[in-house]
Amino acid sequence: MSEIKIPAGYKQTEVGLIPEDWDVIELGALNPFVTSGSRGWADFYAEYGDPFIRITNLNRLSIDIDLSNLKCVRLQGVTSEGVRTSLHNGDVLISITADIGIIGYVDATLPKPSFINQHIALVRFPDSVDSKFISYFLASENIQKIFLGATDQGAKAGLNLPSIRKIKIVNFKKKEQTAIATVLSDVDALIASLNAQIAKKRDIKTATMQQLLTGKQRLAGFGEGKGMKSSELGEIPEDWEVAAIGDLAIKVGSGITPKGGSNVYTQSGRPFVRSQNIGWGVLIIDDLAYIDEQTHDSFSATELKCGDVLLNITGASIGRSAIATIFLDGGNVNQHVCIIRAAENKAIPTIINYLLLSQMGQDQIASFQSGGNREGLNFKQIRSMLFALPTEIEEQGAIAGVLSAMDEEIAALEQRLAKTKALKQGMMQELLTGRTRLV
Repeated sequence: MSEIKIPAGYKQTEVGLIPEDWDVIELGALNPFVTSGSRGWADFYAEYGDPFIRITNLNRLSIDIDLSNLKCVRLQGVTSEGVRTSLHNGDVLISITADIGIIGYVDATLPKPSFINQHIALVRFPDSVDSKFISYFLASENIQKIFLGATDQGAKAGLNLPSIRKIKIVNFKKKEQTAIATVLSDVDALIASLNAQIAKKRDIKTATMQQLLTGKQRLAGFGEGKGMKSSELGEIPEDWEVAAIGDLAIKVGSGITPKGGSNVYTQSGRPFVRSQNIGWGVLIIDDLAYIDEQTHDSFSATELKCGDVLLNITGASIGRSAIATIFLDGGNVNQHVCIIRAAENKAIPTIINYLLLSQMGQDQIASFQSGGNREGLNFKQIRSMLFALPTEIEEQGAIAGVLSAMDEEIAALEQRLAKTKALKQGMMQELLTGRTRLV
């Protein structure tokens, strides 16, 4: 086995390859204040109060603390315990039980006072180091592998405070630490901005779907001079109709899993769609399976056509639907996916897909699952689903066009978000190992 060549100006250490002018030290060598929360906080839970950070508020993909699912506590007076575990800006948080080594960084976005429970360690560094840089370093790939290794080896007791102090980190001039932390913070801010934009556009799309798919809002060129009428679904435009899926489709049925299951899947051939390939309005084809011609011929009655609406009818993903693209034309589905093939003169596939994904569609699917029935949807139930929709195919297409354009905007933002996250991972690998120097 050949030796790994170490580039000039670098050295191999316990935390990987780093510049020669960087040091590897134990975290405790920086004389931090290290503590953890205590048990019994559940007694102080309240609907409103001071934020209480748990492991569920941390994640390995970011050092940001998730404020969306915060518990709150209300302390009766100030206690010594409360003061000891009260968080300050710049504190570094480390999960120390179960899922070990998830990192969080406390900044001004977290309201104060805030507290932690016994599953999280608090590390407060002196001003001589940049604590945000240390947060990024502890969240980096090489260090996370060490934490995950400890978790995988069944370290049921987790990390204790002395072991926190023994964690190996890099140390060098604070000026360079801060430069690195600033660059990564800027990328995190962009990621947060993209997430916010996506969430906002999703909310707008949901509201638009509700308005357009119920006829409360009509697009230009449709419904002029028309009023509303009563129906079994409530008030709808007088030039719309209420129809069941069975009336709008020429086919409602699912496929089968071939004998031998995954053992008969091939690397190429006819696409074979399973429930994991159906997302919320999108196809997920990263792990698409394939079957050979002989297997396909054995159940050709379930052959897909471009434009088929695919609906998950069993399992945790029940209710998700998407439209088959030309890529899937001639493929097949398994028994967990239902094919809904629209009648050309009654409904376009896109409008059926949006109706299934709408609140009305999801409510009907949920109603079929009530009373402990978790066996999934049957074809009779799917055919019976009722919706109001325009009788004019042109209006259906106009509505679908507006919603599809919104989906395209969201998809573009999601693609940009994915690229930014990948860029950040590459930057962390470069900056936190000293391969790229900023100072």
